[in-house]
Amino acid sequence: MDDGRVTSVTHMDGIFAASVTDGDAATGCTVVVCPRGATAGVDVRGGAPATRETDLLRPEESVGVLHAVVLSGGSAYGLAAACGVAEELERRSIGLDVGVGVVPIVSSACLFDLGCGRADVRPDASFGAEATRRALCGAEEALETGNVGAGAGCTVGKLAGMGRAMKSGLGEGVSQRGALVCGAIAAVNAVGNVIDPRSGRTIAGALSEGHDAILDVDAAMDAATGREPLLRTNTTISCVTTNARLTKAQATKVAQMAADAYAHAINPTHTPLDGDTVFVMATGEVEASVETVGYLATGALEQAIVSAVRDAPSAHGYPSAREFA
Repeated sequence: MDDGRVTSVTHMDGIFAASVTDGDAATGCTVVVCPRGATAGVDVRGGAPATRETDLLRPEESVGVLHAVVLSGGSAYGLAAACGVAEELERRSIGLDVGVGVVPIVSSACLFDLGCGRADVRPDASFGAEATRRALCGAEEALETGNVGAGAGCTVGKLAGMGRAMKSGLGEGVSQRGALVCGAIAAVNAVGNVIDPRSGRTIAGALSEGHDAILDVDAAMDAATGREPLLRTNTTISCVTTNARLTKAQATKVAQMAADAYAHAINPTHTPLDGDTVFVMATGEVEASVETVGYLATGALEQAIVSAVRDAPSAHGYPSAREFA
C-alpha cells in the first residue's frame, strides 16, 4: 500500500489470500479468508457450475457470515479443497460459534482444467489446508498471479477447439475511491475470447489455423460452426472483496453488478458450457452506496480478468498473450 492506495487484495484489512499450485499437473486452488467473517453474496450465471455453499448465501437464508471462498481447479473433484480449508480454520478456532465448537462457513467454485496437464491430479483437502495456512501466515504479501492456484490450468479461446486455445491464469484487480476499496481475484477459463475493456482490443482467444494471429469473435464463431460443443472445458470463477458495509441482499446485488465484468471482458460469456460464478465478501468498515460499490467491483473484476491473461506465461503447449502483445 502506497499513500493509502491498495494495490493487492491481500493489503485489505481483514482479508487474506494465497494459492497452492501443482505446476506439472496444471492445477491448484486459491483461498480467500476473512477470519472475523464477511457478509457475502453470490451470482451464478454459467450453465455448468460446480459449487459449494452458494444457497447459504441467498439473502433469505439465516447464516449471515462467510469465512472463506475457495476457487479451485479439478472440476467437481476440486470441491474437496474446501473441506481442507474448513478443517484448517477449525484448528484455528475460526468459524461460526455453535456452542459445542465452531463451524467455518466456506463457499467454493471450481473450474474444469482436467484437459491441461494431468487429469488424475486434482486439488484435495491438503491443497485447501495448505493454501489457508499460507494465506494466514503471509499477511501483506501481494497475491501471486498467472499460472498459479486456480489459474494453473486455465485456457481461453476454445471456440475453434482446444488445439487453437491460449493460456490464461489467475488475475487480480483493485479499484478504490477514497476509503472505499474493492478487490477482485479471477481464474479465467472461458470458452470465449478475452477483450481489454479499456482498449476494446482482443488480447487472447481462438488462434488462426497457422497460430500466428488471434481471431476476432466473429471469425472464432465462424470457425466453431459445425464443431462439436466443447463440453466441460470452461468456467470463469472469481471473488470480489470490499471494505463496504453491506447486507446480504446488497452483497448479492453487488455480485450481480460485478458479473457484468465478464460480459465486458469475455465474449461470448455465460454460455451453457461455462459455470461462471462471482462471490462477494464485504468486511463492513466503510459506508457506501450499493451503486458505488457495484461500479468499483465491476472495474476491479475487469482488471482481474485482463490480469489473468496478461500475467500467464505460455505453458503445456498453450501460447500466452505475451506472444501477441
